[in-house]
Amino acid sequence: MILVDTSVFIDYLKGRKNESTNKLDYILESKIPYGINDFIYQELLQGSRDLKEFTLLKEYFETIPFYYLKHGKESYEKASMINLLCKNNGITIRSTIDLLIAETAIENELFLLHNDNDFQNMSKIITDLKIYEERTY
Repeated sequence: MILVDTSVFIDYLKGRKNESTNKLDYILESKIPYGINDFIYQELLQGSRDLKEFTLLKEYFETIPFYYLKHGKESYEKASMINLLCKNNGITIRSTIDLLIAETAIENELFLLHNDNDFQNMSKIITDLKIYEERTY
């Protein structure tokens, strides 16, 4: 199963073609299970231009699976540890939300599809973070 990051959906919904949106096309065409988490959901809704777009996004994204952090406070500690390990290896992660998205993927044993260098950099240090490549599923 695959966790699809906000960065991919933004490009996809705007009709931008790139490696990540091509992978999402493949996922959709192949009916590979995918979902989001509540942080991605919030980011997508937050990007709405108006109430009509907000309602449309809400209706669509409510129909796909949601994945959640599983360990309460410990999950947030683990996300913070991802940041610390990256920082100690010279990698700056710019977004707290990205750390929580990564931790969601790890805890749920999901591949992460993204279009964000922070995740690529995290995966160099955090080997439990599995990045989606078409042939890895």
